[in-house]
Amino acid sequence: MTAIALTVAGSDSSGGAGIQADLKTFAALGVYGASAITAITAQNTQGVRAIHDVPPDIVEAQIDAVCDDLAVGAVKIGMLSRVATIEAVARALERNKARNVVLDPVMVATSGAWLIAPEAIAALRERLFPLALIVTPNLPEAAALTGAAPTLDENDMELQARHLLAEGACNVLVKGGHGNGSESVDLLVSRETRDICRFAAPRIATRNTHGTGCTLSSAIAAGLAKGQSLPNAVQQAKDYVTAAIAAAGTLDVGHGHGPLHHFHAVW
Repeated sequence: MTAIALTVAGSDSSGGAGIQADLKTFAALGVYGASAITAITAQNTQGVRAIHDVPPDIVEAQIDAVCDDLAVGAVKIGMLSRVATIEAVARALERNKARNVVLDPVMVATSGAWLIAPEAIAALRERLFPLALIVTPNLPEAAALTGAAPTLDENDMELQARHLLAEGACNVLVKGGHGNGSESVDLLVSRETRDICRFAAPRIATRNTHGTGCTLSSAIAAGLAKGQSLPNAVQQAKDYVTAAIAAAGTLDVGHGHGPLHHFHAVW
């Protein structure tokens, strides 16, 4: 049976993040990708110039159309900038009994531009946390979601993860890519088992990090769509993103934060 994953996210006109990165990741990992576009952005490797939100009813209709016809094994959720869009996505996920939902709480672009309205952060927690198998904030996002100061300490990362579990998340992966040690460490914390899984990879010195979070979350969704356990899906995703970052320097794309090389194993 063909493994299928759906991405619900914003479009990146430069191709490095959002829907484009998600579909590239699904393809690279052997998964058929479908999409529901939540916003159209005018952006490149240097920054976000404009955002046009897709009407919530159209977002909802896209999800329904895909789920009515395709056997979706996992759903990745990315950029949701408004409360109305979050509500529409939540309704569609509930109605279609979506499973293996990976929620990437996209708040700030690599360039530093905010991609979500402040009032939408609470809606994200209240409506989508309970529907997600896993939430994947980076260090700044985990701090914003918990009201804590950004941290580089693994003990504090765990505390922030447990804070999010208490707010309804089932599993939380706090990503340490914004850290500064020799390793990039991600912590997976589970509400059900109370276990902590530590995923570490050598930190790669590069400017080519555009779309890293999108790529990791969609790689996790790809693994889940193929029937992998959550820890195995996270490990596969970590390995894939690390290799894509390491190979990013072979691309010559843009003048800012360049994209990862999603097809490093192919060309």
